Amino acid sequence: MGKKWRWGVILDAGSSGTRLHIYRWKDPEKALKNASKKEHGSLPRLVTEKKWTKKIRPGVSEFGDKPSRVGPEHLQSLIDHALKIIPEDKIKDTPIFLMATAGMRLLPDSTQASLTNQICRYFQENTDFSLPDCGLHIQVIPGETEGLYGWIASNYLLGGFDKPDSHQHGKGHHTYGFLDMGGASAQIAFAPNSTEAEKHSNDLKLLRMRTIDGSASEYKVFTATWLGFGVNQARESYVQSLKELYTPSAENELPDPCMPKGLRTTLDGDQVGGHRTDVLTLLGTGAFDGCLKLTYPLLGKDKPCRDQPCLLNGQHVPAIDFDVNHFIGVSEYWHTTHGVFGGEGDKAYDFKTYQQRVKDFCSRDWDSIVPKLDTRKKVDAKIAQEACFKASWLINVLHDGIGIPRIGIEKLPAANVSKGALEHAKQQGFLDPFQPVDKIGDIEVSWTLGKMVLYAAGQIPPKSGDDRYPVGFGSNAAETIPSDFQFAGSSWRPHGHANETRDGDDDWDLETEDLLDKAKSRSASGLLIFFLLFVVLLYFFRTRERRMRLYGKVNALFFHRPRRPGSPRKGGGGRGLSIITNKLFGRPSAMYERVMEEGDADHFELGDVDSSSSSDGGDNDHSDSSEGSGFGRTSGLATPKVNLTEFEPTPSGSAIDRSGLVVRTDSRDRLLPSSLQMLHAGKRSRAGSPTRQKSPLISPLQQD
Repeated sequence: MGKKWRWGVILDAGSSGTRLHIYRWKDPEKALKNASKKEHGSLPRLVTEKKWTKKIRPGVSEFGDKPSRVGPEHLQSLIDHALKIIPEDKIKDTPIFLMATAGMRLLPDSTQASLTNQICRYFQENTDFSLPDCGLHIQVIPGETEGLYGWIASNYLLGGFDKPDSHQHGKGHHTYGFLDMGGASAQIAFAPNSTEAEKHSNDLKLLRMRTIDGSASEYKVFTATWLGFGVNQARESYVQSLKELYTPSAENELPDPCMPKGLRTTLDGDQVGGHRTDVLTLLGTGAFDGCLKLTYPLLGKDKPCRDQPCLLNGQHVPAIDFDVNHFIGVSEYWHTTHGVFGGEGDKAYDFKTYQQRVKDFCSRDWDSIVPKLDTRKKVDAKIAQEACFKASWLINVLHDGIGIPRIGIEKLPAANVSKGALEHAKQQGFLDPFQPVDKIGDIEVSWTLGKMVLYAAGQIPPKSGDDRYPVGFGSNAAETIPSDFQFAGSSWRPHGHANETRDGDDDWDLETEDLLDKAKSRSASGLLIFFLLFVVLLYFFRTRERRMRLYGKVNALFFHRPRRPGSPRKGGGGRGLSIITNKLFGRPSAMYERVMEEGDADHFELGDVDSSSSSDGGDNDHSDSSEGSGFGRTSGLATPKVNLTEFEPTPSGSAIDRSGLVVRTDSRDRLLPSSLQMLHAGKRSRAGSPTRQKSPLISPLQQD
């Protein structure tokens, strides 16, 4: 892919599994060069594909008591998959992150540290990915950070950042709120309205990003997390409440209104066939209204609120203005509404319709549900038996916990958006207070995207090299860089840095890559157009060095044909593009006289050849390999120590030197000494292997 693409790898280490995500974006300078003036205020454009993701089970937290096995037994398959996607020459410049979420948060701190240290060591010893800082690249991230990354990803995909004028929700508000629920925790992130933001400014996070023209963009965002409020942890709490509420029957069973009628499972959720008195089991009653009543107390609404207002479990959250705060929900919010209970063509979430579907399903006998399941897929049966509890938990969290209006029952506030955005948002459902999503466009909504957007933004140089406002996030403090500020993890180097000098040659390399990429995918007719553009481009790049570099790349791509060792060159001035290049580049014609120093010929020492004079960036366009045919090829030894002076012209086209050898002359009758020709015969290296080197001072002789 060359210099114009950057890559990033991030592993989402969740409670139930680890998922690999790969993203790609344009080099910041290339992106700016190709951007329209309107696009200068946009964030970097990241792309991904379905095949660039892969999930494996279980989660890394399962390796808490065996950390040395997490690399070879768990992570290596994800690394292997990434290596199939990312070009080999980009691996060392590609950052790798592993960020663990709720599953790891439940482990003791010492176990977390042992696992993260082992993971970082494994990556550093077994991969070439960029991993300069273990603490920054391999970490257990707080739920608030996970929520913030999700908020970035959502607004990035919806266009709330790049096109704020098209997403005005009223009161100067143009961003969307973010809700996420996994197996162990739930998160919320949103930008409060101006009144609440001023009132609760100390509770907000300062987020700073950078658009492709180097301008800083800042947002004030509230984030919160509820550990233990994910569906799996909530289910465990619910089962515990059943044990406390009911006395087991004579059959050693507890009634469970959150399961379809007749379904029997263990307390861990494994199905039980028939009646078993040796183990405590749950028996589904299919009473969904009763399920809602039993799951409501788990919200912790009765917990004391020390900092008003609060939502769940006595935790402070600024008041949500649903006139302007429209939320999207991912993960379980999507799966629970669009799995068992999803209808074809559903776009917007409608509480009344959804709850009716749930009631209809959960009141059915389990025996009537089983025939419609794919018995070969155990996961389908597991989803079906857990669907009723998950639905009741989601409804309680959304409407009684967070306060989302019940669409289809409660009156909604009027939307205040531009006409174009209104039509688009109506189609997608994003004008509603809540909309579950899986993808926006063709890209999955994942907090990992938000992290990588932040990283890519951090690679953009700030305007005028002013780095007082770095990319990252921290407390909403008065300082430019708060004490807890977490940097994006990427870096930029200003123009003129020793290792990052950006001159015309870099632009030239990027332009060449574009042309060659296009050429490879063109047909014969397209190729003709390409060559016309190529000639025009040569006119603008007039310096000989740049012309030579483009010539070598294009000639090698389209006209290179291997020449058998020892075979003579064709006459007629070369082949491929050589006719054009003779005109554009000029053919060097050095004219020398041999003035021998004292001593025998075998006392002459061969001089070393400086490879830098014939290569650029690793592309040796003047290679003298006997297997190829390239520009500037020679067929002799390195230059001996000789004195070179101008020789007087002779009257004839050839002459015989004192050894009786013919000395060829050029068109202006200047002698080329035969001794220099003889030096082209070749020599074996001191190591014994055939070596052919070229002299930067002698141009090749053409065959007659």
